[in-house]
Formats: sequence, structure tokens, C-alpha cells
Amino acid sequence: MLLQEKESGDLIEIIDIETLISPTQNQVAGRIQAGEEEQDPAHFEKDKLVFPSGEVLPRCWTEENYKAQVS
Repeated sequence: MLLQEKESGDLIEIIDIETLISPTQNQVAGRIQAGEEEQDPAHFEKDKLVFPSGEVLPRCWTEENYKAQVS
């Protein structure tokens, strides 16, 4: 799966989908997709990633208590 880093606009290939969809994890392992050679894996903060369309990640992937009502 490819996501995009908000600030740089770089595409990130997500290595571990389970970590991505887990609301208890704040970081996800991925590789920047730049150049012809595969880049080394790195960790990225979920709150700094969006879908390539610009849409933010679902709350159920980023917030552990996403079902809680906001007062």
C-alpha cells in the first residue's frame, strides 16, 4: 500500500499493514519511493501520512478510543 508524507509529498510504501490499521501504534514501517533503488526501511508517524489523494487516514487506524463520544 502506498501513502504520502504530508510535508514532503513523498510516496511511502507501507511494509506492515497490520501496524498501519492498529490504533494503538503511532508509527508504521515503510520505504520512501524515490529513485530507482529500493530505499532502506524507516518508521513514519501516522499523523504525518495521508492517502495519495490527500485524504486523511481513518480515525479507527489512528485513535485508540475513536468510538468515544466527544462532549
